[in-house]
Amino acid sequence: MELRNVRLDDVDAYVRMRCDPAMMAELGGPQPADRMPDKVRRDVAEAEADLSWIQMIVPDPADPAEVAGSVVIWAHELAGTPISEIGWMVLPEYQGRGYAKRAVRQLLARARHERRWGKVHAFPGVGNAASNGVCRSVGFRLLGPTDTEYAGQTLRTNHWAMDPATDLAS
Repeated sequence: MELRNVRLDDVDAYVRMRCDPAMMAELGGPQPADRMPDKVRRDVAEAEADLSWIQMIVPDPADPAEVAGSVVIWAHELAGTPISEIGWMVLPEYQGRGYAKRAVRQLLARARHERRWGKVHAFPGVGNAASNGVCRSVGFRLLGPTDTEYAGQTLRTNHWAMDPATDLAS
């Protein structure tokens, strides 16, 4: 497995991840497919400008067009305070095979190595056992449940945080 920057030809993967009701069940429901080409263009520009790390999970490095999902670290404000957040999505046919945990750990190890992003937060849905398990297994600390805004909706999430420099589990 390897991670690579999002590319303009990743529209199909975005549609499969963000427009599928099952994939988006914990994130407020599917997004419109016709918005994905523009979302990919914006994400490619953001990744190329090194404003966010928007990485596609590639199961087989010999086939970089095949993706299992994505993992992203970005900066934004939460209640007026700047934070760094990580999020991930893994397509159904790749779930349960450790891709999310490996991708999250790899991106956090890069953050530690580059001394970038500082404390990193994650907000998986309270009912998302798999993503909460990823947080626990890589060294995040559970701060508790909270309401999180995503795509114009309020979601009940668990708030996890870690400093990759000191908390990343091996």
